[in-house]
Parts: sequence; structure tokens; C-alpha cells
Amino acid sequence: MVRPDSPFAPLRNRAFFWLWLGVTISGVGTWMQAVGAQWLFVDDPNAATIVALIQTATTLPMVLLSLPAGVLADIFDRRWLLFFVQCYTITVAATLALLGFQGAISAPLLLSFTFALGVGMALQVPTWQSLIPEVVRREEIGAAARLDMISVNVARAVGPAVAGALIATLGVPAVFAANACCVAVMAVILLVWRRPRESTGVSRERFLPALRAGGRFVRHEPIVRRILARLAMFVAPATAMWALLPIIAAQRLGVTAGGYGLLFGALGVGAVSGAMLIPKVKDRLSANGLLAVAAVSYAVALATTVLVPLYVVALLALVVCGLGWTVTASVLVAELQMFLPAWVRARAVAIYMMTFTASQAVASPIWGQVTQHFGVVPAICVAATLTALTAVVGIWLRMPEASAVDNSPAAFWSEVALAVDPDPFGGPVAVQVDYEVAPENQEAFVAAMEDMRRSRRRNGATDWVFYRVGEEAEHFTEIFTVASWEEHLRQHATRLTAQDAEIEANAFRWASRPPRGRHLLPPGSAMVSPDDPDAAR
Repeated sequence: MVRPDSPFAPLRNRAFFWLWLGVTISGVGTWMQAVGAQWLFVDDPNAATIVALIQTATTLPMVLLSLPAGVLADIFDRRWLLFFVQCYTITVAATLALLGFQGAISAPLLLSFTFALGVGMALQVPTWQSLIPEVVRREEIGAAARLDMISVNVARAVGPAVAGALIATLGVPAVFAANACCVAVMAVILLVWRRPRESTGVSRERFLPALRAGGRFVRHEPIVRRILARLAMFVAPATAMWALLPIIAAQRLGVTAGGYGLLFGALGVGAVSGAMLIPKVKDRLSANGLLAVAAVSYAVALATTVLVPLYVVALLALVVCGLGWTVTASVLVAELQMFLPAWVRARAVAIYMMTFTASQAVASPIWGQVTQHFGVVPAICVAATLTALTAVVGIWLRMPEASAVDNSPAAFWSEVALAVDPDPFGGPVAVQVDYEVAPENQEAFVAAMEDMRRSRRRNGATDWVFYRVGEEAEHFTEIFTVASWEEHLRQHATRLTAQDAEIEANAFRWASRPPRGRHLLPPGSAMVSPDDPDAAR
């Protein structure tokens, strides 16, 4: 029996269990594919550059397409979006396998197919991660995020090990074919699952406004920006291990494909151990403490892999690397998932993934070039030093505990009653709120309005201004602008949270009387007959 506080509690949910299992099996195929692609050219004279470019070709689509994928995941049915992504990935992987069996894969062709498979991953990751809070209860989101990390790292442990065995016996093309079969399992699970339909009472968002709204939310939310900064600081230097591990294995440790697979297996063991360790220490260490310990441990272990070139020592060091990597990633993504409101979840997760993969995509070729010119030992030592420095920087760039913020939906604005009929897509539309505040409360009121500015901007306001009325000493006016009337209705229906309600209540309590709001519409808005039943919607 799984205890309620067990890290495996979300697996009691049948939908989450089967989806998690499908993602895990699909991930096994992804890591088999990665090992096969890297090992295919490990003996090439330009191996360091090619291997690093494979890492870039895998991650670059995440940088370019994660945010559009997040928009699609927030707009369309996530189950069908995931299903069509699996079909696309199966087609690409099977084609690559066929070319491999025919001996027709060159380095440029492999990079092209790797990029195409990365496109599928870019569409899948934000869609799947935005499903997690939808499938499990809020109190299980942290455990579910850690299980997702376990999934990633089980795949990272099993995939390379299986790939090494397949390469040794059947060759690299068999690995590409096995990837297609693993992805097919996820497709079948998605066909069987029936996602409950949800209705918000508003029309589906248009793509470009939804894209802008997601970017606006992240730009004006300090907690999300802090999480992204901590992520980039760690991943950029730490990714040297992923980019250069084939070179370490072949040139420093002198192992075969099977031994290389076991190195990845050690990373996976450490990663799973890290995910299991977090629930046991989270009451003793804050998120900032966990991130600092993970960074220092990772840095020491990373340097050990090249400074002590013994295979057994490298296996042990990579266990610690896997642990540090997973603790960092799972702490950050769990804090993010706990904080995000539902309406923008997939888009914000997509920006998180863009940051994650952009750090890898930019850093990987840099580490490849450093290795090409100075050797693998200096490159890894520099990377380890920079990783350790992130723990020091974290003392000043502390991450707030996002779990303390309540971002559950809260539609607390009153319904809009208009005398004119606005064009839903016309704009811009401004909302003016007038306040009357006694002199003794004005200092506290002005301070509270700074939080109001952040609330309005992250929920869709393209502009926000706050004035004091010159002719009336106790009067203030707030004006925020949105792109269209449709955008403002979305603020009413789906974007407000309990945190926004608290911010607004804190500002309003300093007012001498209830604030008065008015909607400023484009002059072309049509008059509505007083007898029109839609006049006071």
C-alpha cells in the first residue's frame, strides 16, 4: 500500500500511472537514439565537434519551438496533441533506421534527423509537463514532478545501457528502430486514455495573442524570472558533462560502447537516487540549500571524472553527477509548477524548457570547441569551477519559495455591464479605476499599488499607469490597457488567481470608499439598444 505522503503517491492515479509509464518508455527510446547518434561518429577525426553538434541539434528545436508548443498545449486538447507528436516521431525514427540499415547516413544527414526528432521532443515536453497538475491533486504536484524526473533518469539509465548492448550486437541502426518502437507504446496509451473535457465559458485563444500573453506573464513575474535565472546559471557549465561524456569515455577512460552505456547508467542511478532523496531532506534544507549542495557536489564529481581517469571512480563520480543534476532540475521545476496558474501553465513551462535547452544548445558547442583546442581535462575543470560558483551566486540570487503562493483560479471581478457593444477583437481597451484615499493612508496605498501593477501586467495588461489627480488631493487614478475586449474578458474568466485577489484587497482596503471602474473602448464601438438582452453581459 502506498502511503499518502509517499513519493510514489501520484502513481495511485491510474491516468497518471499509465501516462507516466508511456513517457518513461518513450524516454528510453530517446536516450537510445542519443547514444546511437553520438557513437556513430565517435571515431571520426572531428568527433568532439560532431558529438557536441548532435547535442545542439537535439536541444535547438526546444529553444525555437517550446513557446509555440506551449501555446498549442494551452489552446488545443493536450491528449490529441501528444498523440500526433508520437505519430510524427515514429515516422522520423523509422526513416532514420531504414537509412541506417542501408548505410546511407552521413554526418549532415544524421544532424538533420536529430533536429527533426528534437522538434517532436519540443512539442511533447511542455504538453506533458502542463498535464501533470491537471491529472494529480495540488498537494501531489511536487511528488509528481519528482516522479517525472525519475522517469527521465530511469530512461537515461536504461536507454544507454540497452543502446550499448544493441550497438555491440546489431549495430547503430537497430537502436534507431528500437526508438520508433518505444514511442509507439506512448501512442497506444494516449489512444486508450480519455481526457476529461473542460469548458471555461470563453472561446479558444488565438495563437499570436496567446503567445504574447505567455511571454508577458513571465516578463512581469519575479518568481518565474528568478527560477529561470538559477536554471541557466547551473545548466550552462554543467552541460559540459553531457556534451563531452563520449570523449571522456573514449579518450580518457578507453571504454567500448558497452562501457559507455554503463557510464550513462551510473548517471541514471544517481538521478533516481536524487529524486528519492529530496522528500527525505526537504524539511531540513530549503530549496536554496538543496540547490547549493547539488551544485557543489556536481562540480566536485565532474572534475573527478577527468582528474582520476579510472573507470570505477568515473562510475561513482557520475552517480553523484546524476544526483546533483536531478536535485537541481526537480527542485526548480517543482517550484515552478506549484506557482503557475492554470491558464498560462504550458506556456510558462515551455519558457522554462527553452531556458534549459538554450543553455545546453549554446554551451555544448562551446565546450566542444574548448575541448578541440585545449583538451578534455582543461575543459571539464573549467566547467566544474563555473558550476561550483553557482552555489556562491545563489547566496545573493536567492529563490523565493513559490509553494507559499496561492495561484488557484479566483474569478472575483464583477460582471461587465456596457451601454455599447465592443468588437471582441478591436482595441486597445483601457480600464480606468478611480480611488479616493485619505491622506493618512496614501503612503501605504501607493506602496500597495506596486503589487497591483505586477498583477495587472502579468494577467495581460500591455501598459499600466498610475496617477494622482491634481485638482483633488485625495483622488488617484489607475489605467491599464489590454490588446482587445476579448483579452479583457479572459482576465475576468480565467486569469485571476487567489494571489491577485489578495493583492487587490490589500490595495482597496486603504480606499475611503469602493473604487469606481470604467471601460474605455475604441470609438467605433456600436450602441446597444436598452432592450437588448446582451446589453448587460
